[in-house]
Amino acid sequence: MATYKKKGHKPSTKDEQQKHVEEQSTTAEVFNTLDEGANKTEEWVASNQKYIYIIVGLAAVVVLGFLGYQRFIQEPKEKEAANEMFQAQEYFDNALATSGAQSDSLYNMALTGGEGKYGFLDIIEDYSSTNAANLANYYAGFAYLHTNKYQDAITYLEDFKSDDEILAPLASIGIGDAFLQLNQPEEALNFYDKAAEMRSNSFTTPKALIKGAITAIQVGKGEQAVKYLNRIKDEYSTTPEAEQVPVYLGRAQAMK
Repeated sequence: MATYKKKGHKPSTKDEQQKHVEEQSTTAEVFNTLDEGANKTEEWVASNQKYIYIIVGLAAVVVLGFLGYQRFIQEPKEKEAANEMFQAQEYFDNALATSGAQSDSLYNMALTGGEGKYGFLDIIEDYSSTNAANLANYYAGFAYLHTNKYQDAITYLEDFKSDDEILAPLASIGIGDAFLQLNQPEEALNFYDKAAEMRSNSFTTPKALIKGAITAIQVGKGEQAVKYLNRIKDEYSTTPEAEQVPVYLGRAQAMK
């Protein structure tokens, strides 16, 4: 004959009854505590309702204000700055393609403007919060570097902020070049090293490594130079910089 347990089984002993009563009491206390907490929260909300509405309203104003600023002020400003910088970029590109006094003249026009158009310095000053102004720092830095104004080159290139694969390390290399021209090879070496570690690509990395190797030899750091040259040989063997490795590797190894 099959047997089964009855549902709703009642405690059969005094101990079980006592335990059951204690459990019910504990459960009741928990719910009472929760009720009290909920009541206190409701009371706090009711008494501070005015301030809550103010905070929520201020948050909404901030969010809407930010969105409005981005759409109606910042975005048009970005577009205007980019348009204004077009002529300065053209002067810069033409300067790269020429040499001598004509090149210097074009770099200066790129910096200060010409034909009624803004130069990079104007963009930086008048559109300081835009991406165009940040990029103008990059161009201005190299314009100063090419016109032998090395401290100005360092200032503007250091103000340029970017995660770009090419431009970020090139800016660091440019700062290194400026320090080298100022006869500060140790500082130059630091920026070449920074550029080499910043990104890994076949354009900027071997460029930074070969400059770093030559500078390391100059300051008597043969071991560091060997490390740079071996990295070019191992990782960037097909680049133009790899052709220079044999020229400097022997000198660097002799210094170790």
